[in-house]
Amino acid sequence: MRRRQFGQWGLALGAGATLAPARAQAPGPLRIVVPFGAGGIADLTVRVLAQEWARSYQQSVVVDNRPGAGGVVATDAVAKAPADGKTLLLLSNATAISAGLFRSLPFDVRTDLQPISLLGVFDFAVLVPGRSPLASFQAFLAEARQRPGALNVGTINKGSTQHLSAELLLSTLGIRAEVVPFNGSPALLNALRGQQVDIAVEGLAPTLGAVRDGALRALATLGLQRSQAMPQTPTVAESDLRAKGFQVTSWNALAAPAGTPAEAIARLHRMASEALATPRVQEALRHLGVEARSSTPQELAALLAQETAKWKAVIQRLGLAQ
Repeated sequence: MRRRQFGQWGLALGAGATLAPARAQAPGPLRIVVPFGAGGIADLTVRVLAQEWARSYQQSVVVDNRPGAGGVVATDAVAKAPADGKTLLLLSNATAISAGLFRSLPFDVRTDLQPISLLGVFDFAVLVPGRSPLASFQAFLAEARQRPGALNVGTINKGSTQHLSAELLLSTLGIRAEVVPFNGSPALLNALRGQQVDIAVEGLAPTLGAVRDGALRALATLGLQRSQAMPQTPTVAESDLRAKGFQVTSWNALAAPAGTPAEAIARLHRMASEALATPRVQEALRHLGVEARSSTPQELAALLAQETAKWKAVIQRLGLAQ
């Protein structure tokens, strides 16, 4: 478990950043529990938010990283925390996946958590090595359909969003390929660069640099709309008739323990919305490959329910429930 605190002045989001006059200060420090290790997209997104809250509200935030167990440990800790508006959870589509992946959980995300706001969304991509003969998504489809089962698809850990997205993509397109899970993004990307796997399904954020310098090539993105980070890259949905309407995006959000007072939820929602509307936060997140996006608590609850049902169906079809 790693904790880092952002105090009153926080850290500069970029060169030349200045401190804005503090608005109404929120009472007491906040703790945001992150179900992932330090340095990942979820962690960095929270830290951008923490810096803005320190700048604008003089709000001290402790980022508490609790990775592992599919986010169960972190989620359980928040679900059982005092409902005083001081302990929050970094919610994500991994939370929705866990609801279908584990037959028994010590909490119910529908009743033990109170959604606050979406924070941002980010895309996944179908990637190949820079030297791959697969020059386009259509070339990949043609090869996969001509030689069923001959290609392999790298992802990170079994049961991850990337792994389930690859399985969903293959079944939607009606093609056969071997899905090979790796223990984390670095191992996956090293295997892809070394052409140990033919293609990979991975988040854009950790691959943008390699794509831009030509080490990797993005054949398609998995969102319904083209990625802001790669507007020249087509979506899967626009690349094949069988994939019409296909959409997989990842998202991060905030939630509090159920029973948190309505006024605390309203205050936290307002703080998140105002932070996400600032150009400096939008630019900081865009640099991470994340599109800043807020929501109402009701919209976030609906998203969580929709994502839970979607991934539960995929998990059941693959027989991955534990």
